[in-house]
Amino acid sequence: MRPWLLLPSKLAHDISPYLLNAYSRFKSLDHYTWEPFEWKGLQFSNRLGIAGGVDKNGENVEAWWTLGAGFVEVGTVTPQPQEPNPGKIMDRHVSAEALWNKMGFPSKGCQVARSHLKALYQPHFSPVFVNVGKNRNTPNEEAAKDYIYLIDHLHEYADAFVINVSSPNTKGLRDLLKPAQFKAFLSPVIEANQAKSPVRPILLKISPDMEQSDLLSIIDTSYELGIDGWILTNTTSGPRNGLPFPDEGGVSGRPLSRLSKQVLKWTIEHLGDRREGKLIVSCGGAMSSEDVFFRLQLGADLVQAYTALVYQGPFFFRQVAKAAESTRIFR
Repeated sequence: MRPWLLLPSKLAHDISPYLLNAYSRFKSLDHYTWEPFEWKGLQFSNRLGIAGGVDKNGENVEAWWTLGAGFVEVGTVTPQPQEPNPGKIMDRHVSAEALWNKMGFPSKGCQVARSHLKALYQPHFSPVFVNVGKNRNTPNEEAAKDYIYLIDHLHEYADAFVINVSSPNTKGLRDLLKPAQFKAFLSPVIEANQAKSPVRPILLKISPDMEQSDLLSIIDTSYELGIDGWILTNTTSGPRNGLPFPDEGGVSGRPLSRLSKQVLKWTIEHLGDRREGKLIVSCGGAMSSEDVFFRLQLGADLVQAYTALVYQGPFFFRQVAKAAESTRIFR
């Protein structure tokens, strides 16, 4: 029984943060430990966390801890508050286990996110990644300034940063991944972070819609600049496979699974020995415990869920933890 699926997708999306926080006030912390992992001093009790976009302003971190998330990604946070894109911004197709959105980084802005992060228990129960993006009215030539601003103002309260230039819902954003712009954009962002103390790890969130050669070029360039890892992948703006969604916007869930796994395989094979010490997070279409475990077997260090939380519910972390206990994979 999934009563939230009876509600319009936008309404369910809007009320879920309030319900999650209410639930967490009456529930003790679920601390699921399976395949614990350590990276750059960060301790992950398990390998499954929430993806960017679930908790945009850091308002539900404690609720996700209560539900047993192995790590939490907050955001996308933008420097200044901004509204969603106009018009219809989300939909779902239940039988296909698919979500569609063209939200476009709706954010209450850096200062609100900072206040929520500042209020969290320290040290964090599980690592908190902060996903950062530019405001839609910031030209690409000045985009690095937005990311540097966010790193400067949120550095004290983040365990790692996620650079989001791969959303299909901010006009022109993916142009920053093109060779002519990418290095000039990313280099000052990484340099600014390396000047901070302590230095926070930085991850790059990758689009699933690039040709293999372009993807591997982005991996090589970001590696050379000192990126600490990659999140593979964002939503897809590619073919809808017959789904009744608009051409614009991004699709996630089961239809994204094949692309996300392909990007994961390409990246791991291409990196080879260079992968040591780098964090690889698989995101996109992991809809069951078997999906999560398969991403880990392919070589991902961590896995993120978004659409699975819509179709399986917020107790997805418990389902995966129980499956991990009963399988030989993690013994």
